[in-house]
Amino acid sequence: MALAGRRIVVTGLGAVSPLGLDVAANVAAAREGCGAIRVQSFDLRPDGPDVCDFPAALVEGDVLGPLETALGRRIGASLDPFALFAVAATREALAQAQLIGHPALETRAALILGHGFAGIHTLEANYARLFARKLPKTHPLTIPKAMVSAPVSAAAMMFGLHGPVFAVSSACASSGHAIAQGAAMVQAGLVEIALVGGSEAIATPGSLRAWDGLQAMSPTACRPFSAGRDGMAIGEGGAVLVLESLDHALARGATILAEYGGAGLTSDAFHWTQPSLEGPSSAMRAALDAADLDPEAPLLISAHGTGTPLNDKNEAAAIRTVLGDAVARTPVIATKSAHGHLIGAAAALQTVIALDALGAGLAPPILGYLAPDPECDLDLVLGEARPVAARALLVNAFAFGGLNACLVFKRWE
Repeated sequence: MALAGRRIVVTGLGAVSPLGLDVAANVAAAREGCGAIRVQSFDLRPDGPDVCDFPAALVEGDVLGPLETALGRRIGASLDPFALFAVAATREALAQAQLIGHPALETRAALILGHGFAGIHTLEANYARLFARKLPKTHPLTIPKAMVSAPVSAAAMMFGLHGPVFAVSSACASSGHAIAQGAAMVQAGLVEIALVGGSEAIATPGSLRAWDGLQAMSPTACRPFSAGRDGMAIGEGGAVLVLESLDHALARGATILAEYGGAGLTSDAFHWTQPSLEGPSSAMRAALDAADLDPEAPLLISAHGTGTPLNDKNEAAAIRTVLGDAVARTPVIATKSAHGHLIGAAAALQTVIALDALGAGLAPPILGYLAPDPECDLDLVLGEARPVAARALLVNAFAFGGLNACLVFKRWE
């Protein structure tokens, strides 16, 4: 997906995650090596057979209260957590970009968010009402709270967005696809601004039991690219970026955080859960080509890095295939080790954290690492934050079903 002509820049960021309730807290926690993954107890009784324990990273603190204060109205009753996280992140991104109330939002802005799942908290609560407690009715807002487009609809209503507003879903690549789609709309001149990212909230007993059934969950922690890694840990939250045409950003005096370089979007067309080498490799190569970057260029990679044995081995092989000899001097970070796997929101949150690393020249460490794995021979950032001299960032997002989204951003000078 090469870009020609119109340049696109990042002018705002927002994030809510287990690492913190805003971008600054997320960046500081990641940089300092503070992880949020803990063994959590999820009580299935009286609607289920037992208590289940899983490692997970959960959002802590009051997201709703400050948001309702800022908006001047009550919204909590109508939002599932995955929508609440999206609205909070959207507001922070708009505030940083100084776009709240800006006339361009009304007709010259798009809002595109990615989610792997819809309102699972809402669905499970209502299934319990119907099937366990045998109550005759569900909550009257079940459908509006649970639909996959609930976050974009809520944010559009709250911030006055009348342009293109929709949700995309491609499992763990959802927010990567949302970012690429929004950039394409700005590039095509359909809008001047695109609010893009994603959110997820699936840490519920039924959902975690289902993930455990895939045998993809670690019983302890997420250890990307490490020997002895044994699976992923679920996280939750949301992250949003403001993409804007360079001309529009300059005309209104916006602070520019980074430049969007391009995307590589591919499909393995191979297997539901097993990755191929060609799909991720071709997506990374296409993203670098779109940004007109040589693999030899100083690069920082934010890896998909789920901590599963097969995914990390395959991603490492794909990175080596694309970069060749440059792999030895290309630092790789994997922030899921700190905030867990946010599924549809993962690419957006990783981008927010990695953009700070790119701009500050300081990459956050991978957590939980035990020992080298010869099949994951990469320049991993370990132990503590490391100074880096990258001029560009590559963000990888690879999803079940073989859906790949790789994004490139360039450091703004």
